[in-house]
Amino acid sequence: MKQYAITILLNLVCAGLLAAEYKGKVLDSQGEPIGFATVYLEQNPMIGTATNNDGVFTIEAEVPEYYQLVVSFIGYQKQLLPLSLFQSDSLPVVVLEEQPIELEETVVMAKASKQKNRRKAMAQLLYKVYNRMQYDFSDSPYGVQLVSDVRMESEDQPWGMEQMIATVVNLPGEGREGRDSVQFVGENCKRFFQQTIRNRADTILAGDWMEDKLRKMANEVDSGVMVHQSLWAAGNIRYDFEQSMNDLKHWSVSRESETETVLTHVAKKNFLGIFKYEYKRHYIVDSDSYSVLRFSEQLTIAVNIPFGYKLKKEELELLNLLNMSETDIAKFRLKKANAEIHLNTLYRKVDGHLYPAEKNLHTTAELIGTKEMVIPIAIWATQHVSAVESNAQPLPKTRLTSRIKREIVSIY
Repeated sequence: MKQYAITILLNLVCAGLLAAEYKGKVLDSQGEPIGFATVYLEQNPMIGTATNNDGVFTIEAEVPEYYQLVVSFIGYQKQLLPLSLFQSDSLPVVVLEEQPIELEETVVMAKASKQKNRRKAMAQLLYKVYNRMQYDFSDSPYGVQLVSDVRMESEDQPWGMEQMIATVVNLPGEGREGRDSVQFVGENCKRFFQQTIRNRADTILAGDWMEDKLRKMANEVDSGVMVHQSLWAAGNIRYDFEQSMNDLKHWSVSRESETETVLTHVAKKNFLGIFKYEYKRHYIVDSDSYSVLRFSEQLTIAVNIPFGYKLKKEELELLNLLNMSETDIAKFRLKKANAEIHLNTLYRKVDGHLYPAEKNLHTTAELIGTKEMVIPIAIWATQHVSAVESNAQPLPKTRLTSRIKREIVSIY
């Protein structure tokens, strides 16, 4: 009788854990499929995939049916849906609504006759925001669990995405010159490829110019130094604010309402006409409490090389990987390069302090060669924080030096 009862109990426990296949389709509000959208389980982000060009995804998982599915793509509102909806013979559709990430603010500078009064008022406003930052942002180390996606496309055609599940510990003020220091450990890494691009990449990576050691490194991930960590470390809000708050003539209130005030700082540089950039930082704060709600950065870069730069053989091979046309590039002399980078950070309050909840990045660039040859490139990235641990302990060195392999996934 006792053994029979145990058998019944085990059957009940396992009833919701049978391996199942979950399918769905992701569309935008116009009914167009969204390729390379991220799909994963909220309770276990390591179980996930990406949509193909038709917006279709398939996940095989042995998990309880009450788990929820996260569907996200940069520039759209994230959807959280019951996993059981997708265990169907039909193809359930998920429609993502647009949620623009860039702030298209017009910076309005005060007239010269009002500069003195404007600067005094601006100094007072910035000081209030600065004081609030000291209260809102913790000075103690904190940890997050992170789902980080980086997608690339060229000539409006997506060709690959890398997803990193990571553990991060942020050490406020412990970096160089008082910046925050970031400890970043990859737990799981998947690289999703369109099959034709995968074949091209395999051919290029197998080229004679690539040494065995370098080829081996290309298939591994150093969990401490990678684009995912750089994206998380970007937007060091308190440090950037402290460094620029006394530069009053380059600050302005670019938008103001009863609920939100947008403070904008602009910095420009021009190095002999060869390298120019303009940096705009938008701090969106609560109009009453002066607490930061969002932080948006926009960087515009223009490079002009008078005599051009002749690409080496290995650089040409990598350029061919980005070139979506049928023609192989045998030579390319880089004359100009233009790029725009938009980065947004959204915050949420945990245990009385503000922590990043989401980061979105959109980068567009053009490589312009002689004879007006243009190679357009775009990078889309998004990072979602699935958990926050306040007063976290720094990670041991053994974890920081660990390496993980990429799992290569063909989704077409």
